[in-house]
Amino acid sequence: MPKIGNIELPDFPLLLAPMEDVSDPPFRKLCKEQGADVVYTEFISSEGLIRDAAKSVIKLDIYEKERPVGIQIFGAELDSMLQAVDIVEKSNPDIIDINFGCPVKKVVCKNAGAGILRDIPLMVKLTEEIVKRTKLPVTVKTRLGWDNNSIKIVEVAERLQDVGIEAISIHGRTRVQMYKGEADWKPIAEVKNNQRMRIPVFGNGDVDTPEAAVKMRDEYGLDGAMIGRASIGYPWFFKEVKHYFKTGEHLAPPTMQERVEAARRHLQMAIDWKGEKLGVFETRRHYTNYFKGIPHFKEYRMKMVTSDDAADVFAAFDEVEEKFGDYQFA
Repeated sequence: MPKIGNIELPDFPLLLAPMEDVSDPPFRKLCKEQGADVVYTEFISSEGLIRDAAKSVIKLDIYEKERPVGIQIFGAELDSMLQAVDIVEKSNPDIIDINFGCPVKKVVCKNAGAGILRDIPLMVKLTEEIVKRTKLPVTVKTRLGWDNNSIKIVEVAERLQDVGIEAISIHGRTRVQMYKGEADWKPIAEVKNNQRMRIPVFGNGDVDTPEAAVKMRDEYGLDGAMIGRASIGYPWFFKEVKHYFKTGEHLAPPTMQERVEAARRHLQMAIDWKGEKLGVFETRRHYTNYFKGIPHFKEYRMKMVTSDDAADVFAAFDEVEEKFGDYQFA
């Protein structure tokens, strides 16, 4: 059974990936209820934390029912990252995760996220100092490399392990690829098969069906899967994968009533946590997947994703339940 520090996990755990404006407490709660074994916060700017920026500080909110939960930070300045670790510790997470994988330009241009893949010595040095700074287990999420000509993930993972990380999650794409093409899990398997590796190696990227999760486990021999985009608007994915592991059969998809109820709860929790304006706005990205596959649904989806008034969105949920309540999902 894999462990992150002293945290014992089930065989082949499923981890909710840290996703900006997605992996907030309401969504983490839903995923946890559906079987996610470890959840991570949205990534948090170290610079934002030490400036006490509201958008960064609110992301430190974690709740007992989420555990084990990791708080993920990013940055490229050592002093800022160490100060951020001190702030994060006060929230009492179970894990501190370092983001060395975010490919977006506004992060990369500061040499943070996947940008640091162009400077492996700095990546290792930052990690080493963060491990020394905290008593919490430190994990890393990263990518295969900056581009196809600079993939050294076996060496990088080994060096990060040697300075004290307790687990590594690897997205099977380079930074240059962004999210295009197919994730390549072979280099992740090479990390796992390195005889010097003793920490869990989790795979990330394109785990979008139960069969893909089985393949990652059985053919590539990884220790677990980190689930990202497949879970957006579909927290049931974790439950479906675990059911498939156990039975080899697909779980029946959630009913319309279950989807509407989840959407209602999601929106209400988001409003309770971050206020109506942000709650309504940041929950929109989930609705396409909550109600994916329903014919002639555009009118209702537009109501959900264009209204700034929570009452209008809740009313749209009611309309959907009344009109499509008998719809059978394949």
